[in-house]
Amino acid sequence: MTANPLPMHRVTAFVRRLLPCCLALLLALGSLAAGASEPPTVRERLVLSGPPAVVSFPLLYIVESGMLADVAKQVEFVRWNHPDQLRALALEGKSDFVAMPTNVAANLYNRKVPLRLMNVSVWGMLWVVSRDPTLQSLADLKGQEVAIPFRADMPDILFGFLAERAGLDLKRDLKIRYLPSPMDAMQWLIMRRVDHALLAEPAVSMALRKTGSFPLSVVAPELHRGLSLHQEWGRLQHTQARLPQAGMAVMGQAFADEALAQRLEQAYATASRWCVEQAQACGALAAKYMDMLTPEAATDAIQALPQHYTSARQAQPELEAFFQLLLERQPATVGGKLPDSSFYGGVAP
Repeated sequence: MTANPLPMHRVTAFVRRLLPCCLALLLALGSLAAGASEPPTVRERLVLSGPPAVVSFPLLYIVESGMLADVAKQVEFVRWNHPDQLRALALEGKSDFVAMPTNVAANLYNRKVPLRLMNVSVWGMLWVVSRDPTLQSLADLKGQEVAIPFRADMPDILFGFLAERAGLDLKRDLKIRYLPSPMDAMQWLIMRRVDHALLAEPAVSMALRKTGSFPLSVVAPELHRGLSLHQEWGRLQHTQARLPQAGMAVMGQAFADEALAQRLEQAYATASRWCVEQAQACGALAAKYMDMLTPEAATDAIQALPQHYTSARQAQPELEAFFQLLLERQPATVGGKLPDSSFYGGVAP
């Protein structure tokens, strides 16, 4: 038996009664969606930390500008000066957002420290500073002595690899003078004890500025920003002239809170752009927080670095190529293996 269709006037009346219910449901769903996008709870304190280097400069602007006031009541910068301090910050969870070399982040991650690399903001920071203004390539260093700080660390490994790619025998064609710190290498260069030294920014800019001013200019040699290792990497490896050397890692409370991690990354990306566009102001800010720097040298360092910025996830192929080199030559520098995919975080800038 076929049911008789409802008269049209009864259908219309039914729809009119149903419509307010549908609208109420849509409004409720919209309210829930709005609630899901509400800003995170304001925390009492956030700690940002980094070394006295360009990778940390955006953190100083974040603190000074108050751009994270919606996230935490107190945002502070804590400087680390040597690896032991960094390890303490990581192992004890005393910082939420930490600037560090990318291979150090990989090392800590492989040692089960809960962290995630969010971005790569420094793509080349190593130079051979030289008294020779004609230096064109690593091959030109044949028969020369080069001062290098921190034996078997990342800069030493990278220099050795590229020197070999340039056709040099590290034992026969070069004399490597290993020194305890970058400051020692800079002093040897300034006092004419060596003609070439491998230095990282901002030590490069500090050396060039110091030797151009009285009284050091009376005794120090004229120095030149000779070879950049990222340029040599690009030339010898037939690839982009850049190296994924430093960035930001989340840990502590930010590691377990993806919304907070992304908020920190967005703030850092904004601050990084400000430092590039306002290099002099950023240099002055860096000198305010880091007493070993001058505003001029800090500004020089900002302007000398390759201007490239990307998330760690986007940089994963280049990071893995870099880590593979370190793994083959000194496995301990990356913790004995390549990090898995969970190490790579961040979103497209």
